[in-house]
Amino acid sequence: MDIMKKTEVDLILKKMLRNGGEFAEIYFEETESAGFTFIDKKVDAASSGTVSGCGLRLIKNEETYLASQSSPSVSTMFALAAKLSGSPAEPSEAVQPIIIEAHSIAERTSALQPYLKIIENIDKNLRQKSSQIKQLSFQLSTGRKNFFVANSQNSNARISERNSAIFTVALVVSDGKITQTAHEVIAENSLQKIKFESIEKISEIAYKRATDLLNVAIPSPAGEMSVVISSSAGGTMIHEAIGHSLEADAVQKGISPVYLDKIGKKVANEKITVLDNATLENARGSYQYDDEGTPSQKTVLVENGVLKNYLYDLFTAKKDDTKSTGNGRRESYHHKPIPRMSNTYIAPGKDNPEEILKSVPKGIFIKKMGGGQVNTANGDFIFEVEEGYEIIDGKLGKMLRNASLIGNGPEILNSIDMVGTDIGWQPGTCGKDGQGVPVLDGQPTLRIPKITVGGT
Repeated sequence: MDIMKKTEVDLILKKMLRNGGEFAEIYFEETESAGFTFIDKKVDAASSGTVSGCGLRLIKNEETYLASQSSPSVSTMFALAAKLSGSPAEPSEAVQPIIIEAHSIAERTSALQPYLKIIENIDKNLRQKSSQIKQLSFQLSTGRKNFFVANSQNSNARISERNSAIFTVALVVSDGKITQTAHEVIAENSLQKIKFESIEKISEIAYKRATDLLNVAIPSPAGEMSVVISSSAGGTMIHEAIGHSLEADAVQKGISPVYLDKIGKKVANEKITVLDNATLENARGSYQYDDEGTPSQKTVLVENGVLKNYLYDLFTAKKDDTKSTGNGRRESYHHKPIPRMSNTYIAPGKDNPEEILKSVPKGIFIKKMGGGQVNTANGDFIFEVEEGYEIIDGKLGKMLRNASLIGNGPEILNSIDMVGTDIGWQPGTCGKDGQGVPVLDGQPTLRIPKITVGGT
C-alpha cells in the first residue's frame, strides 16, 4: 500500500507547525477485519472489510487539535494540515514512498468457515443437554492492523503490524424463576492459534458454570470475611481497581488523586509488585511500538509495595518532565493516543496456592471474576463474582451465586497478605474515553483477610 513519500511527511509536519505549536504528528492506518456472531441457532451478523485513514495531531499551548480523513490522498492530508495550523494548503514534490504491505481479506474471511461449522455443532449439542438454555451466543472475530506514525520529534516513520483473534461464548439459563449467566473467552494473536478443541472446551466450561449456578449453587452469604481470589480469576480487579488510577492523564487531571504525588511511597503490601509489560510474547496486549511510535517496554508500577511509576504517553510524559513508557494507545486514526494499559499484572509471590486456601477457616474462594465498577477518584469498587465457592476449614465447599466484592482499591492492595507462586490471565478489550484497545490482565492467587462480600 503506497502511502506517501518521506519528503511529504516532513512537509506536512512543517505545515502543521507553521503557525506555532510544540508537536505535530501523522498517523496512517489500514485495518482489515472479519467476524461473525452466531446467536439463537443462526448467524446474526457477519462482516468483513478493510478501512484506511489518516489522523493528524497538533499540540499547541498544551491543547490537542485533531483532524482525520478516511482513504486520504496527499492533497487532502495537506488540506487537513493547513486546517489544523490555520495556514493555506500547498502541494509538494516528493520521492521515496513509505509502504505498508497490504493483505487480501478473502483468505481471512474463508478461514472463518470451519469455525462456523464447529460452533453450529456445539450449539446443537449443548441445547440437547438442557432445555434451561434461553440464549446461547458465540462471537468470533479476527483482524490485522497496519500503521505508520511519524512526528516532529522523529519524522522517520515507525511501521508496525498487529494481529488479533478473539472468540467469546455466552449463555443465559433459567428455570423460570432464577436466571444465571456465564461466559468464556479465548484471545490469540492469530486465528490459527484458536483451536477447535479449545472452543469446544471453553463452551463446555461456560455451560457447566451456568447450569451449576442455576441448579446447584446456594445464595452467597454477605458481610465481612476472608476471600481467596484464584489465579484463574485473571487480573480484572487489579486492572480496574489500580491500573486505570495509574494512567498518567488520570493522575494529572485529578481524576485519580489517590495516587497523586505518591511516587516512592508505600501504596500496597510489601508482597505486591505490579507491572505493565507490552513486550510479553504473543500476548493480547503486546505490541512492538505504541501508537505514537515509542518502543514497547516493561514498566514497574509498584515494587514491593512502593509506587515507582505511572503509565505515560508522549504528552503526559512531557508534562511530568519524564519519558513515555510506551503506553500511548488509540483505537483508530479517528482518536488521539492516551495512556493505556497493555498487559497488566501482579507478579507471582512466594506463597503456595494450596496453602493459601488451607489458611482460611471460613470465607469465599473466587474462581472467576465478573464485571464491576470503580470510582477512580477514591478507589471504591464493586465487582461481581461469576464463579465462587464456600471455604470451610481450608477446603472448598458449595458453589455460591450472586456474590460480589465491595471494597477500596488502595485499602485492598495494602491488606493482601498472601501472594501465590502461580499466575493466571484474562484477555479483554478495555474501554476508556470512547476508545477500546486489546489488553491482558493477570494475577497470582491472593488472600484478602477481610473484605465486604455482597450476597443474595
